[in-house]
Amino acid sequence: MYNKAQIQQFQTITKEFLQNPHDIDLETLRKVLKFHEYQYYVAAAPLISDYEYDVLYQQLVALEAASPLLITKDSPSQRVGNSLNNAFETVPHLVPMLSLENSYNAEDLIDFDRKAKEGAGVEMITYCVEPKFDGASISLIYENDLLVRACTRGDGIAGDDITQNIKQIKSIPLSIPLSHYGIQQLEIRGEVIMSKKAFHDFNERLKEKNIATLANPRNAAAGSLRMKDPKEVADRNLDAFIYNISFFNLLPGATLPELLTTHSGSLELLWNMGFRSPQKEKRIINGIDNVVEFCNSFELERDQLPYEIDGLVIKINDMALHEKLGMTSHHPRWAIAYKFKARQATTILESVEFQVGRTGAVTPVAKLQPVAIGGVTVSSISIHNEEYIREKDLRLGDTVLIERAGDVIPQIVQSIPALRKGTEKTIEFPTNCPVCDALLEKEEAEAVWRCNNPLCTAQIVERIIHFVSKDAMDIKSFGDANIRKFYELGLLKSVPDIYTLDFEKISTLEGFGKKSVENLITAIDASKKQPLYRLLYALGIRFVGETTAKTVASHLNHLLDLKDFSEEQLQSFDDVGVKVAKSIYHFFHEAQNIQLIQQLESLGLNLIQTEILSKDGSLSGLNFLFTGTLNKLKRSDAEGMAEAKGGHILSGVSSKLHYLIVGEDAGSKLEKAKKIGTIKIITEDEFIALVEGAN
Repeated sequence: MYNKAQIQQFQTITKEFLQNPHDIDLETLRKVLKFHEYQYYVAAAPLISDYEYDVLYQQLVALEAASPLLITKDSPSQRVGNSLNNAFETVPHLVPMLSLENSYNAEDLIDFDRKAKEGAGVEMITYCVEPKFDGASISLIYENDLLVRACTRGDGIAGDDITQNIKQIKSIPLSIPLSHYGIQQLEIRGEVIMSKKAFHDFNERLKEKNIATLANPRNAAAGSLRMKDPKEVADRNLDAFIYNISFFNLLPGATLPELLTTHSGSLELLWNMGFRSPQKEKRIINGIDNVVEFCNSFELERDQLPYEIDGLVIKINDMALHEKLGMTSHHPRWAIAYKFKARQATTILESVEFQVGRTGAVTPVAKLQPVAIGGVTVSSISIHNEEYIREKDLRLGDTVLIERAGDVIPQIVQSIPALRKGTEKTIEFPTNCPVCDALLEKEEAEAVWRCNNPLCTAQIVERIIHFVSKDAMDIKSFGDANIRKFYELGLLKSVPDIYTLDFEKISTLEGFGKKSVENLITAIDASKKQPLYRLLYALGIRFVGETTAKTVASHLNHLLDLKDFSEEQLQSFDDVGVKVAKSIYHFFHEAQNIQLIQQLESLGLNLIQTEILSKDGSLSGLNFLFTGTLNKLKRSDAEGMAEAKGGHILSGVSSKLHYLIVGEDAGSKLEKAKKIGTIKIITEDEFIALVEGAN
């Protein structure tokens, strides 16, 4: 519908509008919104984030409210949207499927409450608050107990018939006991989602087939509904939450089920019928001030959920008030969506820097035009490796969609080729180390290019940073910035230099008063007494994590005993495979590494195994591994409980594993354990009972 020149033009105007949202021509704004609706709903290729669209839409509503005579019948404010797909039959909804009014702050919610109380003629309103699921909206119709039709939201008046695809979702029953409740026909609304675990597992299967992975659970769910083969839909393990009854017909002589007098009651009714409604997730809250408080607290906990949400939906609980307040042509007056801080945004990829890590791995880092997302300003994102750049087709100057999923590390979801102007440049991966100019090398089975020069200054600094880190030698008061400063000043050139620092000179530096220097001296001295496994981990041997370091250290009397172990002997240790054994063997057969260890011992560091794990505990000889989120215990505490009874913690699933303890949102480790078959899979409560019952 839109050619490349038009796309470029609309995107330029969009950028100008977002930078100056109060300097907008009304007619042009309408055209821009129509363009982005088409890109999102029809072309399935959005060019801006949801938040950016909402900013433009809210400005349209404000302008039209100020000048009602300027409202046109085809304004985006006068219709729900358009997402009809010619590949499917179009079918009508029994009741228009409207959007929700959006809010982003407490003021919006308070204003909504004020209008609702005025319209309802009441002094206080009780609300039902539930998650705003980040998926694809659907409508289901049941008649005489059977599912007869399922469709997408479409344009709000009609949608695409996706009945066969919906039947593949096991949480949607094919029949429900309508007649038991005196109901003959029912139209309900809900959201199809892909859980975090299902999304992760599906992407892992795509990787195994060398197929490009999906961007996020929402896109995965929405795309699944329009697939032509229902078997492919079934393969994605979709789920659905049903959250609204929009229409019903009673059987002759039947009376309204009492539960339908409140929205929370309707959720209970849906749950009783066999649907996955947010019956357990909902909260009944009196007064908008309490709603605001709940929204603020829940936003901090959103990542504990096994599925993605992008906000909360606040609905008046009394269904009689729904009828009284009614709706506009766009949204109901009895509900509003409280959107969490935006997690997606578009920006420009301006340049790429190549950083060298402690193992020599060269990581490209995208430098972006700064953009606010999820409450922080993002200007840098790791783009992993050369293959990732090619797979995403990233170019300098590209407009990219970024996402800060889980409020953690941002990632680039995709580039947007439709917005290219022809001036974008291919990202050239260096052939030589950007720091020391050594020729980069890449092993056949790896995607990472490495600098194998051990004297590379970038690697030296990163090795020191790793050595002092919390899980390694845990030298407090010795942060990254201080290490880099000391290195630049020539005070610190290698790991052993940590223990011969010139504190007199350090005390003359800005920011290093007497107390700061004393704290640093104390922390460095304390690190000399750290247990052996911490030193082994601190050495930064490739593939040797903290858990593996514990395993290996438990077989030693002295760290340098590892000079005498063959690769085969190392592989006999639990949790040590071919790759790890090869890396350890290589490290302890390099003269410079042995010299480093001897130097550390001469400086007073502990190289002796002083921690002897229980060998006579009731869990002796048993191997444990945890996956997913534990609700009652910290992961480190749970591991310590097993070790205190003689158990051993592995870092991965293998035939040597005896118990896999599964928390919420367990990932691929669970599936792998099921395939092996000999591993006992238990819950957190069962693990606690196992440990407490051990004598």
